[in-house]
Amino acid sequence: MNRSTSLLLNFGHALDHLVLLVFASAVTSIAADFGVGRWEDLMPYAAGAFVMFGVGSIPVGRLGDLWGRRPMMLVFFFGTAASCALVALTQTPLQLAVALSVLGAFAAIYHPVGIPMLLSSAERPGIVIGWNNLAGNMGIAVAALLTGLAVKYLGWRGAFLLPAALSFVLGWLFWIKAPLETEAPSKRPRAKTTVDRSAMARALVVMTVAATSGSLLFNFTTNGNTELMRERLAEITSDPASLGFLLAIIYAVAAFSQVIVGSLIDRVRMKPLFLGIVVSQVLLLSVSAHAHGWWLFFLALGFMASIFAAIPFIDAVVVRYVDDQMRSRVTGIRIAIAFGISGIAVYLLGPIVKGAGFDTLLTAMAGIACITFLTVLWLPSESPPPQSSSQPG
Repeated sequence: MNRSTSLLLNFGHALDHLVLLVFASAVTSIAADFGVGRWEDLMPYAAGAFVMFGVGSIPVGRLGDLWGRRPMMLVFFFGTAASCALVALTQTPLQLAVALSVLGAFAAIYHPVGIPMLLSSAERPGIVIGWNNLAGNMGIAVAALLTGLAVKYLGWRGAFLLPAALSFVLGWLFWIKAPLETEAPSKRPRAKTTVDRSAMARALVVMTVAATSGSLLFNFTTNGNTELMRERLAEITSDPASLGFLLAIIYAVAAFSQVIVGSLIDRVRMKPLFLGIVVSQVLLLSVSAHAHGWWLFFLALGFMASIFAAIPFIDAVVVRYVDDQMRSRVTGIRIAIAFGISGIAVYLLGPIVKGAGFDTLLTAMAGIACITFLTVLWLPSESPPPQSSSQPG
C-alpha cells in the first residue's frame, strides 16, 4: 500500500466520525429551525443513523471481503458526500431522520472495510491502529469546531454541505491514488496461525461485549458533550463557536491517548493495560457527575482520553486472532452488535437528560465502564508481543 492511500484512509476515518457528529453539534439550531421546542425532543430522530451504522456493517463487511475493499471505499466517499447534501436539504424532522439513516448506512462502510485495508500489510499493527484512531477522533474534534463556526456563520445546513464537499474531494483522490486490487481478500491464501481456537472464541466474545459497552460510552459522550458543555460551562461562555472550540480542544488532546496506547499494544500485554484504562473511566466519570465550570472541562478531557484510549484494543484483538481473509466480515459483525445496541444511547440521550439530568447520565456511564472491566477480566492472558524495529506499514 502506498503512503498516499494510507493517508487517504486515515482522512476517511476522520470524515466518518465527523459526519456522524455534525447533527449532535448543531441540534439546538436544527430544533429551532424546525420549530421543535427542546433539543432533547429532536435527538431521537438521529437514532436511525447509528442503528444503520451498526446494522449496515454486516453486508458491507461481507462485500469488502468478497468484492474488494477499494471499490467499497469509493462507495463510502461518494455515498457519504451525497447523503450529507441530502441532510442539508431536509425540511421536517421525519425527512431529517430518513436522511440521517441514509448517511449512517454509507458511514457504516469505513470501519469494516477501511481499517482492515489499512492493516493488511502492517508490520506493527498497534501503532498503525493508534494513528488511525487518532485521525478518527480528530474528525470528532473538527466536527465540534467546524459545526460551531458553520452554525454561527452559515447556518446548520452549511455545516452538512462542507463535509459533503470534503467527502467528494477525498473520494476523487482515492479513485486516482489507491492501487487496483489484484484479487478480493477472501481469495487470498490463508496465513498460518498458531492461535488456539478456544482462546480465539473467548477473545472474540470479550471483544464484542467490550466494544458494545465502549460504544455506549462513546455515543453518550460524543453526542451529549455539546449540550453538557452548554449547561455546565454557562458561566464561562454560551457562544456556540467558543463552546465548539473548547470541545475541539478536549477531543484533539484526548485523541493522542490512542497513539500512546497503540504503541504500547505492540510492546506490552493487552489485558492489564486495558484494565487500567477502564478503571480510569470509572473514576473520572463518577467525579464528573458533580463537576461544573473549568473543573468539568478538565475532567471531560480526562474521561474522553480514557474512552478514546480503549478503542485501539478492539482492532488489536481482531488483528491478533483473525486472518485477513475474513477481517472485514468479523469487524462488520462486531460493529453491527456494538453500534446496533449502542445506537439506543442516541435515542435515550435526550429523554434521560430531560428527565434526570447529566449527573444521572454520567453516573450511569461509570456503571457501564464497570461492566467493561468485568468483561476484560475474561480476556485470555498472552505473552508480550515480539519487539520489532520495522516501521508501520
